[in-house]
Amino acid sequence: MTKSAIAIIPARGGSKRIPKKNIKDFFGKPLIAYSIQTALESKLFDKVVVSTDNKEIAKIAKEYKAEVLQRPKELADDFTSTIEVIKHALGVYSGYDFACTIYATAPLLQSKYLKEGFEKLQNSDAVYAFSATTMPFPIQRAFKINGSGRCEMFTPECYMIRSQDLEEAYQDAGQFYWHKLSKRSDEIMFGKDSIPILLPRYLVQDIDTLEDWKRVEMMYQSLFPNKFDNWSFVKQKLDAKDKSMFFNERDILFISIGQNVGYEQYGKGEEFLRPVVVIKKFNRELFLGIPLSTKIKKGYFFHQISFKNRINTALLLQVRTFDAKRIKYRLATLGTKEFKKLTEKFKQTITPTQNEKGSD
Repeated sequence: MTKSAIAIIPARGGSKRIPKKNIKDFFGKPLIAYSIQTALESKLFDKVVVSTDNKEIAKIAKEYKAEVLQRPKELADDFTSTIEVIKHALGVYSGYDFACTIYATAPLLQSKYLKEGFEKLQNSDAVYAFSATTMPFPIQRAFKINGSGRCEMFTPECYMIRSQDLEEAYQDAGQFYWHKLSKRSDEIMFGKDSIPILLPRYLVQDIDTLEDWKRVEMMYQSLFPNKFDNWSFVKQKLDAKDKSMFFNERDILFISIGQNVGYEQYGKGEEFLRPVVVIKKFNRELFLGIPLSTKIKKGYFFHQISFKNRINTALLLQVRTFDAKRIKYRLATLGTKEFKKLTEKFKQTITPTQNEKGSD
């Protein structure tokens, strides 16, 4: 029998330390959008509800396909607990077998851990399942700073014990909390009625301060680099090469052309590769090249060439200078007649017409 589940995302509008934190832009999307989208993509929930007191948050939540529950003012101050907010939501949306509280500030949330929590909770007599992670340092070695500005260990008897001999400790990851609604528990969340779903530490970061925000940005960029970040890494490796491959005019080379801007032609794959025909060799390091495409394109700024029984389109407008360090390998050498036709068409393309020349 299929069990019904609801996701509830608390998101009030009164964030103090990071103004408008829940909807602050995070790599092109409001922060809350990541939690909504991950919940929807998991396909675990019959409803994904955002509980809020704020019109702007409500509008954004609807844009990202969540249902919105208007929270009463008495549940929107600094002293309202998450438990009170969830109770209110479940009073409105009743009849579900499972509820999952998902925080709005969890851009590193992954659906596979939501699914793991749901599956483990369903197949157990536990009441709760929540996201957790290991402590980065043995808690037995922790100390406080006393009134005199000096150190005092909480457990000084552990000072001489090797860290690998100390018992591992865990902490709340602050992303999601599953609740089996058919069962009650007098235990706290971190008690015997709960199943911890362990996340790697590189997916966990509280966002309470601007320093936290900067840190989670760096974590996100490292985990989900965009193509420009990847190209920057490839470009550094290319620049560090000691030797370059020999080439000649007419050569068709597979080169790392890069991830370029706007309508500029870009490469494909991990090394951003694309075939380029050498139309002018300046020296051993530099050449003028025209990128090629396997797509047949027609028009004044395109020219079809044939090599190895295949047709490619020379993208005449995309001509530019390349360094030989970009070369991966030689694909072919263009025939003399084909090369002559290409260079003649290229000269026509860059030669200004009478109208473009103007008059004295």
